[in-house]
Amino acid sequence: MKIRSLEPLILFEDENLIAINKPAMISSLQDRWAETMSIQSLAEAYCETAQLCHRLDKETSGVLLIAKNPETYREVAQGFSKRQIDKTYWAVLEGRHYFDAFEVEVPLATSARGKAKVDFREGKPALTRLKTLENFRHFTLAECKPVTGRLHQIRIHCATVKAPLMSDTVYGGKLHYLSELKRNFNQGKDREPRPMIERTALHAKAIQLTLYDKIIQVEAPLPKDFDVLLTLLRKYDYT
Repeated sequence: MKIRSLEPLILFEDENLIAINKPAMISSLQDRWAETMSIQSLAEAYCETAQLCHRLDKETSGVLLIAKNPETYREVAQGFSKRQIDKTYWAVLEGRHYFDAFEVEVPLATSARGKAKVDFREGKPALTRLKTLENFRHFTLAECKPVTGRLHQIRIHCATVKAPLMSDTVYGGKLHYLSELKRNFNQGKDREPRPMIERTALHAKAIQLTLYDKIIQVEAPLPKDFDVLLTLLRKYDYT
């Protein structure tokens, strides 16, 4: 999907805040050495004073908040730091898991290579709540609620409980193909096999915050690749 402006992505907007449905494979922030498009550059083209209130990994889709003025940026940043903003993600995990108000509380640090790592000595506190939404034979659709906001928190926390995200090859996930699930699957001689989802299966589904005494709730529809993945699992990997 070729994105040329912010408008098609907007889910909510008022005089202070914008919430968008970020597509996968677009960076949140502009790389100083890269000329590729970013959400930051799109936001600044739409509103000169726009600032991203938080980030999503390049591969992650879903709700992203953008402040239209410095005052709102500070308000939202304070809300994140005080853990007053409720974030909900959907993830497809490898294996069958039965999470019910399950908490992963493991301290995290950032390595020199920009990856998250478990660090019980110098890591910062990190807490993620997991809940199973749907089970398949080999996978699980889970709701993930990060209470803190550490780098790659959901991805590494799920990996620590032996539930890595599908296609998250950085933290132990694997690429999976329809041929693994569908009997007598024929890809075709001239077609290169493609994974059921080609990026980490993580979507920022919803966010809720109170801003200037106004409750704001935003939900991001699933992107096509995530929706297709669930359709395939429900058809060929159902319990």
